[in-house]
Amino acid sequence: MTTIAALLADKAAERPDAPLFLLPASVQAMWGAKAQWSYGEVQAEVARLASDFAAAGYGPGHRVALLLENRPEHFLHWLALNRLGVSAVPLNPDGSAEEFGYVLGHSGAVLAIALEARAGHVRTAAAPLGLPVIGPGEVPPPAPAAPGGQTGEEAEAALVYTSGTTGKPKGCILSNLYFLNWGRWYAAQGGAISLRPWAERLMTPLPAFHVNASGHSFMGMLTTGGAQVIVDRFHPRNWWHEAAETGATCFHYLGVMPAILLELPEGPEDRAHGLRFGLGGGVHPDHHAAFEARYGVPLLEGWAMTETGGACVLCAWEEPRVLGSRCIGNPARPGPAMEARVVDDTGTDVPDGTPGELWVRASGDDPRRGLFSGYLKNPEATAEAWAGGWFHTGDVVIRDAAGRLYFNDRKKNIIRRSGENIAAIEVEGAVASCAGVAQVAVVAMPEPLRGEEVLAVIVPKTGQDEAALAQAVFDRCATQLSYFKVPGVVVFVDSLPTTSTQKLRRADLGALAEAPLAAPRSHDLRARKQGLRARSDQ
Repeated sequence: MTTIAALLADKAAERPDAPLFLLPASVQAMWGAKAQWSYGEVQAEVARLASDFAAAGYGPGHRVALLLENRPEHFLHWLALNRLGVSAVPLNPDGSAEEFGYVLGHSGAVLAIALEARAGHVRTAAAPLGLPVIGPGEVPPPAPAAPGGQTGEEAEAALVYTSGTTGKPKGCILSNLYFLNWGRWYAAQGGAISLRPWAERLMTPLPAFHVNASGHSFMGMLTTGGAQVIVDRFHPRNWWHEAAETGATCFHYLGVMPAILLELPEGPEDRAHGLRFGLGGGVHPDHHAAFEARYGVPLLEGWAMTETGGACVLCAWEEPRVLGSRCIGNPARPGPAMEARVVDDTGTDVPDGTPGELWVRASGDDPRRGLFSGYLKNPEATAEAWAGGWFHTGDVVIRDAAGRLYFNDRKKNIIRRSGENIAAIEVEGAVASCAGVAQVAVVAMPEPLRGEEVLAVIVPKTGQDEAALAQAVFDRCATQLSYFKVPGVVVFVDSLPTTSTQKLRRADLGALAEAPLAAPRSHDLRARKQGLRARSDQ
């Protein structure tokens, strides 16, 4: 198969009555939707939609923006466009008019399809561009002449924008092969994560505008004849009920989800489900074993990026698993063959056990095969990311003697204090374990003597005595971390800046980090920290 739509047609011909989309009752009621779509029903609707688009002149080289939430309509329209060689540009339903304006203008989309309840900001953004906006049930207006372009597996299937934590989002050009590789990787894995043909039901609350739900989850199911269980978003109190109701056999998660589920009161639903595994990333090390013991579901930690896709995805499914270690797997895994290096700032390979940046590429003559095809209209950023023939992930990892990789932190989140490299994520984990902390971001602050100092920016839970909480955070970190990793300054804030996908915008903390002691709710703990050092030297 060379396109996503061709893979659907093949599967629908094989088992037309098998379910491809399943919706729990609460979602059916919310959207007025039916309980399931079979492969045959999806194929028929995709063919109908594709006929309408073709009649209106849509074809290779066109891009169409989609704002259809997590609904089946998102996948139906994407597949129909793919059938014609048209690329989809997914939009975040919670985006602003300004964000939509940038994506619509930068992508060169010729049409936007949006749910009426979400269409206001899209119309505001589309109007100056002269871009038509229609609902999912409307006949598409005539398209401008199709510019043409590649066909088959190298053709662009989607243009997905990064979350823009440090600037304007970059448009990642993603081919049919990019998406097909997600499914091929998933189908090739073994152990707890193995997918049984025509038997799996994967439940994901992650947004369809992101590649995890539209690439990893959906392509895994489409490739193996499974079904995607569609929910609108993560509802912790309904999670186990809906997993049992829909017969879900596996799920995808973000790190915050296990933490929230562990806070639920224990009850009979904890194990009244058929989930075989969860796949995700970022579970807190202290929660990993506790979650598995309580709910009876292994959490398989993995690693991927929008840019790398299924060509270089990792997952720590092989036994023995090292729970709570942030192990993300071994690059010598089944599926599309990949290569990996762990390097220092000069691009020199570091010894096992030493933190370094992860560089990856596809094995073979073409190191970019199956990864993203580049950043739209930004060849400089593309070249920088691929300097030396390897994709520079910006993630710091540690490799062990067996070749397994352990996530350490984002390279930009490393604090360098008096020659010591400190991973912000490690300090954040210690701070977050303190009872009065609701959210935390750890960043570097300038420090004349030591170069940088550890700054913890904390959203406290309601009713906290902040002075006492600052001391409690310090004490907790001092028991869990080396003295130099303990926050030297704590600043309390009402909220942390995040992107539209709820990722922390560390760049927006820059002004605070430059002069944290000028903040009205700051607490300077550096004298106490020096006391810790004195004791550690004794």
